[in-house]
Amino acid sequence: MSGFSLLDGVRVLEVAQLAPASLGGHLADLGAEVIKVESGPFGDPVRVGGSRAIGDADGPAFMHLRWNRGKKSVVLDLRSPGGKQAFLDLAGSCDAVIEGMRGGYLDWLGIGYEQLRQVNPRIVLCTVSGMGTDGPYRVLGTGGPVFDAYAGLREVSTPANPPTEGMAGSTTPPIAMYALGAYGAMGLLAALHKASATGVGSHVEVAGIDVAAAWMPDLVDAELNKDRSIPRPTWLPDGRLPDWPRLEAYRTSDGEAILFGSHVDKFWRNFLVAVGREDLVGVDLTSVDDGAAARADLVWRALTEIFATRTRAEWVHLFLEHGIAGGPVNSVADMLADPHFRARDNTYRVDHPQAGELEFVVSPVRVAGEKFAPELPPAVGADTVEVLRSVAGYGEDRIAEISGSGSLRGEVPTAG
Repeated sequence: MSGFSLLDGVRVLEVAQLAPASLGGHLADLGAEVIKVESGPFGDPVRVGGSRAIGDADGPAFMHLRWNRGKKSVVLDLRSPGGKQAFLDLAGSCDAVIEGMRGGYLDWLGIGYEQLRQVNPRIVLCTVSGMGTDGPYRVLGTGGPVFDAYAGLREVSTPANPPTEGMAGSTTPPIAMYALGAYGAMGLLAALHKASATGVGSHVEVAGIDVAAAWMPDLVDAELNKDRSIPRPTWLPDGRLPDWPRLEAYRTSDGEAILFGSHVDKFWRNFLVAVGREDLVGVDLTSVDDGAAARADLVWRALTEIFATRTRAEWVHLFLEHGIAGGPVNSVADMLADPHFRARDNTYRVDHPQAGELEFVVSPVRVAGEKFAPELPPAVGADTVEVLRSVAGYGEDRIAEISGSGSLRGEVPTAG
């Protein structure tokens, strides 16, 4: 069982906790050898982080099972001389290093980019943090929801009484926290491409707040240029009504919902012909004038009645049959049971030593002719001796020496 083969031969050394560990996870999924450096005895806090775990509250977390799958785990105390030297010796045989702690963590330890490129001029260092390595907030401790709140992506309320369910004061799931690793992987792989062409490494950086800030260009870039920004005529800025009834969710006869996506005239006409409502073709939904809101309301009410006549599945079938854009509004459970999800072979199974057979979602990347089925994450330090022997070239005496000095132990440092 393994990930894909696209990055076979690429070796990455990872010092990362929580969401930044997803960067190494993406690379491992694509076939890279990812050596995760952890501190004992508990390792990456994401091993027991997140809202869901297997078996009981002390069981492995699902975020850990996703982000650390297919990696190797090495225990090193990076604050000790022996641990620092072992880290640099490993880096000498690696293509890239992931620094997924608070920005500047490796520099603080004295094993940052300058030291890394002395042992390996081709090395790529990818720093992934919450607030980045410069600016007045660079030492501010953060977490996933903070990134989105910083950039105005997160809807946050401050109720008089504590919320009864869900995350306090929050109504939206994290965005940048989950996108962080993908942007980091993109930057790291681009830097590897340059290193392969020039023989010179790079130091690239991705910050969670920057991911959030760049996420919605039609909001952020429009605000930057607000003196020259106007609403497109097909979008009505009236918050009391649906922005545009041709791109809206509607309730179906079975109490579910369908997202109607006729933003293109072809889809709109196909729909109206399919449901026998060609009379709505002539309703102007593109002009912004005093009557625009009333026309939008007219169409929205008509569509509300139309969509209430069939089930969600029946509407999906009609969309497919008549060339109409849209799709089902699913819960997570609905998606997992959706015939399209199942038809695309979106999951794989693996045996867990305590929980038995488990099922997980595959990588969103698909490789023709290859099956995705990576190993479970390793136990903390499971690969320490083998990696020091095969990658750093240490003999048994050297391994015993640094083990006796405490360089293979250490408490978990604080991530940012």
